[in-house]
Amino acid sequence: MSPYLQELAEPAAQTQGVRLLLWRDDLAHPELPGNKARKLKYNLAAAREQGHTTLLTFGGAYSNHIAAVATAGRLYGLRSIGLIRGDETRPLNPTLAQAQADGMALHYLDRSSYRRRQEPAFLQEVMARFGPAYLLPEGGTNALALPGCAELVAEIREQVAFDALAVAVGTGGTLAGLLTGLRKPEQALGIAALKDGGFLRAEVDALTQQACGQTFTNYSLQTDYHLGGYASYSADLLAFIEQFRQRHSILLDPIYTGKLLYGVLDLIRKEHFARGSTVVAIHTGGLQAWAGWNARFAAREQETRTKLPSSDEEGTSSRQA
Repeated sequence: MSPYLQELAEPAAQTQGVRLLLWRDDLAHPELPGNKARKLKYNLAAAREQGHTTLLTFGGAYSNHIAAVATAGRLYGLRSIGLIRGDETRPLNPTLAQAQADGMALHYLDRSSYRRRQEPAFLQEVMARFGPAYLLPEGGTNALALPGCAELVAEIREQVAFDALAVAVGTGGTLAGLLTGLRKPEQALGIAALKDGGFLRAEVDALTQQACGQTFTNYSLQTDYHLGGYASYSADLLAFIEQFRQRHSILLDPIYTGKLLYGVLDLIRKEHFARGSTVVAIHTGGLQAWAGWNARFAAREQETRTKLPSSDEEGTSSRQA
């Protein structure tokens, strides 16, 4: 069995007669792991073919995609520019600090401007200011992202016959790519990482239509496992991630893969998969998010401690009450 494929001896799966495995795409490359590298593969080839020396993209302040593009720029000798949602904050969080260290030039867009990131007129303005550059959309999701993700299906199939692949969904690109690589009767399962993620089905269908001229019906999109919304704090999720780490010595991330395994195990308990099924969940990486996540927690705890009254103040307040 491939070192990237790990059996998960989960009681819920064993009780329901489901074989559950985890594909460790987080181990695929020491510096550029996971689905972001797969999405970038053919985009980087296109950038080189078109003679570009600069990558330009969009993302949030803790974005895995921003981190990946900055790393790819360093590894492949390309300049990179990141247009970051929101105001600049100093010191830089760990994600942006590393992106800058990798050579990415950071520029900030207010939220109203950022919402225009897909408008042709706005993109013309961006190119006039920062171009010429190869434009990568937020999350790296476009038609060229799909073939790299489809290759993962073949890699997994070489190791194990499966009934379903399960993946976390942010922009829909990875799920769309998997669909283009599946064969009947193989299925895909997407766990939406953000609240109100039902719109992602239309995004997935549009991507596969653009990439290969068809849409697919052999997948489901689960929207009940966002656990508070994209990048939101959830005590239940953090507890699950820690318990999973203790059981399997595998660290999941709090944005995508933690929700993926949380959702898959719950669906197994609810008999979503037929007894005898083999399900492969895909660890898409994203572990760089922990540095920023922990920094946010530390800042929040410090803010809370600052706001707490001293013991004398507490006593005065109690007596006045």
